[in-house]
Amino acid sequence: MKKKLIIAVVVALVAAGGAYKTVLAKPKEKAPEPKVPGQVYVMPKESLVNLAGGRFAKLQGALVVEHLPVAGGGHGAPLPPEGYGTEPQEAVIRDIITNELTDSSDRDLIGHEGREKIKKRILQSIKKHTDVHVEEVLFPDVTVQ
Repeated sequence: MKKKLIIAVVVALVAAGGAYKTVLAKPKEKAPEPKVPGQVYVMPKESLVNLAGGRFAKLQGALVVEHLPVAGGGHGAPLPPEGYGTEPQEAVIRDIITNELTDSSDRDLIGHEGREKIKKRILQSIKKHTDVHVEEVLFPDVTVQ
């Protein structure tokens, strides 16, 4: 009799636990989607670009990438030149930015709409000419003179 009672209590407890878990317990809330889909790589060296009409722009470039590049590993690995970061293809990216901005109108770079068009052109060119998986191009700092 005691064995049957113990078995019945265990079965009742398991059933109650299962019922609580499926009916009464609040489901875990899903983590919110990140507003920036990836990590931001800020190129440490600013770019100085000649614009149309004798003006120039000084800007800081950044990329939203899936994974941040890691500095070259191991002893004896070459270090990037001074002012360059850990992205191995950074020089190519800087060249693309310079080529896309050279002779652009100062208004294009100052205005939001024009700047967004320029960033889209740069993004397309980076995807076409490099192996870097870039989601977005950013200009955290822009000065036009």
